[in-house]
Amino acid sequence: MPPGPGQPGLARPLPDLLTHRSPADRARFTKSQCQPCPARTQCTTSRESTRTVGFPPRELRDLQLRVRTEQQTPEWKTRYAVRSGVEGTVNEFAHGNGMQRCRYRGQGEAHIQHVLTAIAVNIERLSRLPSTEEAPTPRRPAAFQNYLDQREIPRPKSWRTLGS
Repeated sequence: MPPGPGQPGLARPLPDLLTHRSPADRARFTKSQCQPCPARTQCTTSRESTRTVGFPPRELRDLQLRVRTEQQTPEWKTRYAVRSGVEGTVNEFAHGNGMQRCRYRGQGEAHIQHVLTAIAVNIERLSRLPSTEEAPTPRRPAAFQNYLDQREIPRPKSWRTLGS
């Protein structure tokens, strides 16, 4: 619904330019016009040797030129760098981890799937990080482990004490 006359701060919606599937003006070149053209290979790969060129409405063309010019500024590139990182993460979820379709029904189950997938992605990313030069210092044995060791009671090694 477009904003009314007394509504400050609301942006006007874009004109209905982007919904047009076909351009406003078309130029069609016949076989006799297109065949002898020296730039034909740069223009078309059509086997029919004809070319139809569409021209968007002036407003849409002006909008495209303005946006393309804005995309060359350092400020836009800085903002887009953040967006491209987010889009890469979304793409990784959707295509790399099967999140295009939810495996469960209901908001609760879907949420659990999303959270567990996010954890899996984080683990994958952490595993790809380069290893540090020096190994972390192992944890000191707990008091109960010391008690078992003093009495020479065998205990299985846990992942916490590996390397000690």
